[in-house]
Amino acid sequence: MLRFAEEIVLLLLNDEDGRFARLSNISMDYALAGGVLMDLALENRIDTDLEKLMLIDSTPTGDSLLDPTLADIADVGGHDTRFWLERAATRSDELREDALNRLVDQGILERAEDRFMWVFKSRRYPTIDGEAQREVKLRIMAVLFSDEIPDPRDIVIIALADACGIFKSIFTSSELERVAPRIEQVRKLDLIGQEMMHAIQDIELTLAQAMQPHMY
Repeated sequence: MLRFAEEIVLLLLNDEDGRFARLSNISMDYALAGGVLMDLALENRIDTDLEKLMLIDSTPTGDSLLDPTLADIADVGGHDTRFWLERAATRSDELREDALNRLVDQGILERAEDRFMWVFKSRRYPTIDGEAQREVKLRIMAVLFSDEIPDPRDIVIIALADACGIFKSIFTSSELERVAPRIEQVRKLDLIGQEMMHAIQDIELTLAQAMQPHMY
């Protein structure tokens, strides 16, 4: 099973030229940070409510993408989701490189200069945990353009992608308009994902307000 950070990277990869869809650095930072926190939640290491993010179990997962943030949460103590998104986002460059290296090591991508190309053209991952899995874009398309019941992990990916503006980078405006009601429907299926989404939107609103010229 791939981690959310790995699948976010794959979601942004252009199949044709091996380059990544244009996304602001800030959006990418919070998408990766949110992916780490959501993986920790699904691993039953943390939980979150309207007031704070709580440590449930500090036992390391053995995963290099997750354990530094888990150790940080255990060391620093309780804060709200926004605090931990911003703190985890400071590791975004490290998270992105780790995710890319792991995808290459697993035989999903191959590195060619500054590009990353799919190894398997069938748009399926090599066998992971004994099971051939559909690539993230295929799964997300299947959920958004049908009434297919989404897997819990796909719900998280959709919520993160929407909160960070990833869909604007991979869909045309007409496609995005078509799937907007379905995205809204899917987002409501996961409470932790909703809290993560609200925290990301709150951060982006604060940043946008800070960039506005002062009125006198």
